[in-house]
Amino acid sequence: MSASTHTASQVTQSSKPTDRIVTANAANDSEHYPHIFEPLDLGFTTLKNRIVMGSMHTGLEDRFYNYRKLAAYFAERAKGGVAMMITGGISPNREGWLLPAGGTMNSKMDVINHRRVTSAVHKYDSKIIMQILHSGRYGYHPFVVSSSAIKSPISPFKPRKMSIKNIEQTIEDYARSARLAKQAGYDGVEIMGSEGYLLNQFLSSHVNKRSDQYGGDIYGRMKLAVDIVKAVRKAAGDDFIILFRLSVIDLVKDGNVMDEVIIVAKALEKAGVTIMNTGIGWHEARVPTIVTSVPRAAFVDFSAEIKKHISIPMMAANRINMPDTAEDIIASAKADLIQMARPFLADPNWVNKAQAGQADRINTCIACNQACLDHTFENKRSTCLVNPQACYETELVYIKTKKPKKVAVIGGGVAGMSAAHVAALRGHEVTLFEAKDILGGQFNYAKVIPGKEEFFETIRYYINELEHLGVDIKLNTKVDKAMLEAAKFHHVIVATGVVPRSLAGKLEGADLPQVMTYAELLSGEKSVGNTVAVIGAGGVGFDVSEYLTARHGQPLDKLAPETLKDPSYRPEPQSISEWREEWGVTEDMGYKSDGGLVQPESITPIRQVYMIQRSKGRLGSGLNKTSGWVHRAHVKSHGVIQVSGAQYEKITDEGIWITNNQGQSQLLRVDSVVVCAGQESVVELMPNVGDAPDAQYHLIGGAKLAAELDAKRAIRDGAEVAVGI
Repeated sequence: MSASTHTASQVTQSSKPTDRIVTANAANDSEHYPHIFEPLDLGFTTLKNRIVMGSMHTGLEDRFYNYRKLAAYFAERAKGGVAMMITGGISPNREGWLLPAGGTMNSKMDVINHRRVTSAVHKYDSKIIMQILHSGRYGYHPFVVSSSAIKSPISPFKPRKMSIKNIEQTIEDYARSARLAKQAGYDGVEIMGSEGYLLNQFLSSHVNKRSDQYGGDIYGRMKLAVDIVKAVRKAAGDDFIILFRLSVIDLVKDGNVMDEVIIVAKALEKAGVTIMNTGIGWHEARVPTIVTSVPRAAFVDFSAEIKKHISIPMMAANRINMPDTAEDIIASAKADLIQMARPFLADPNWVNKAQAGQADRINTCIACNQACLDHTFENKRSTCLVNPQACYETELVYIKTKKPKKVAVIGGGVAGMSAAHVAALRGHEVTLFEAKDILGGQFNYAKVIPGKEEFFETIRYYINELEHLGVDIKLNTKVDKAMLEAAKFHHVIVATGVVPRSLAGKLEGADLPQVMTYAELLSGEKSVGNTVAVIGAGGVGFDVSEYLTARHGQPLDKLAPETLKDPSYRPEPQSISEWREEWGVTEDMGYKSDGGLVQPESITPIRQVYMIQRSKGRLGSGLNKTSGWVHRAHVKSHGVIQVSGAQYEKITDEGIWITNNQGQSQLLRVDSVVVCAGQESVVELMPNVGDAPDAQYHLIGGAKLAAELDAKRAIRDGAEVAVGI
């Protein structure tokens, strides 16, 4: 057995200077990002820096008995240095619920519950804003209302058209909510006017078909929003922050044009708004706005256009996740404040780390949506794929151990790195063994998928944290049971992961040289021709199909194994301009097209790909709720031919023979075949039943369950096992 021993610092020595934003031992000040750490004077109060945690619905807001957990969640982020935070959406009345019996602020009892949150936050010199959100036709309950009786595509309930009396009562409800919010200790409220919720439904003719004073041209359509701001200002007084989240680009048919957005922004400022926040798109829009494939800061230029026409501070938002991006935006005067939501799920200490010059230790949000938005739309409590403590601050607690143990972690994928990280954080003596010469496991395959370049950041984060905590990393080390027993570890965490399922011996021709697993393709060990069949249409099959057809990034034939094994290697993400062209988003910041939509650029595929699945029905039906449609749209626009209900007959030098869903034998003439037919757990290190080794063994991640690759479960497995040691 050959082995090489490394500390984590040796693992990262090959990192290029441009890939590491700042070093971990940089001076403890804000010299690296002077603009985002400049205070902002609002007249009656001051924000200590320019970083704001945006609104996210966690699921904790909706039940009073969860407010202790909600308070801990916000307190952790206030402690982390953020200047101001905005709660998840709180309804002003029953009609505005997102879900039945959703979180509200309309009684004295609500005030008592919310004081837990505000008092917890104010201990750390941070401000807390309550978002007032009326869901309108997006509500999942039978009481939904809207500007017009037009059903939304994301709720089963058709809304009732609001009467004038109903509108007037709603204005009063907003004012009452703001007044109660102030009594509860909130520093202000944010009025949600974007993402397709009620006020956006009034502002845009996409839904608003009224002919009374609340409809017609933009002056009528904006009347409700303006009247609400005036009522809130009157109810709450002058020493109260009012944010308005304005849709700067609707991205839907019959959406507003920029001139109309500017008219609304000016009127809202005059009505009493303190800070204008950025909203992007409607939830029903067919343009992605926050998934990982959206380039960083893709929408900031639209915020900058609004900033030119108002005198109050403008806040930029969407796909901003690291300090250098935030600093560039403020330094170039495109915005006055930066709103980040999910990045604070990923790392509550984002601000403190940036200010200390430790950006390379930030647990970066990879915009996967798998544990936050996907959970929200499935009526589950939100958390974070890369940070399982998010929204579980009182339940998953990393307490320093009083009895340090000797812990072996076998496997350097995300499950193993998570376990090693938490175990070391708690004070255990940890050795991490990895059979390959690089950490990251399956994330090393994910990070080369076009649109998933952010996955590199998770690997970078763990490597730097393991370095900081002194974990002993042994690469190129194949571990056996005898070696583990001889080292006398108290605990052995088996995180050996999965290997791709092979079709050798199951399908004739599967051993031909043009046949490869997704791992062989994505590691650069094998290359493909101009026509490719992808066997399997799960998440991996879609990733591979996108990898084979995307037009941006490094050419596939130049991705050698040594390049992909370089810990500092990061694929080039798609440019904002290319992304806009592909999705049909205007390049004109003063856009005249409805909703800022233009005709998407026609795409000529760089190769022909067939994606095949055995089951009948739509391919990709099991993809994640909030991002799956993006992957399906990508493969469709890139000309991937989707084949369902197929049975594989054999692979030959001509291609792959299948029986199609009509029962006919068919040859797909392809140069290469990539197998994405699932995975198998690697578990040979686990003791057999009846064995009694001195060490306690724990099985986590893919080694525990080789279902569709699930990093969310793997990282949580690692953390939970380490907490229990």
